[in-house]
Amino acid sequence: METLKIDILNPKAKSILQDLADLKLIRIQKSKIKDEFQELLDKLRMKSDEAPSLDEITKEVEAVRKARYEKEKSDN
Repeated sequence: METLKIDILNPKAKSILQDLADLKLIRIQKSKIKDEFQELLDKLRMKSDEAPSLDEITKEVEAVRKARYEKEKSDN
């Protein structure tokens, strides 16, 4: 089995694909968000010399949360 990602440019093509699925020649599956996120992550990592470690990511998230919390606290 071969999996392909296809961008449908014309709505008529979708009905043709559906006809093929009805004939059990192909199977149509919706792309999951996780797959799209993984593609984005892979693309970003290709441009980086070194991917950040889990600790680096955690520290950055904590710093952003702390700054947001302090800002919300000062706004009140």
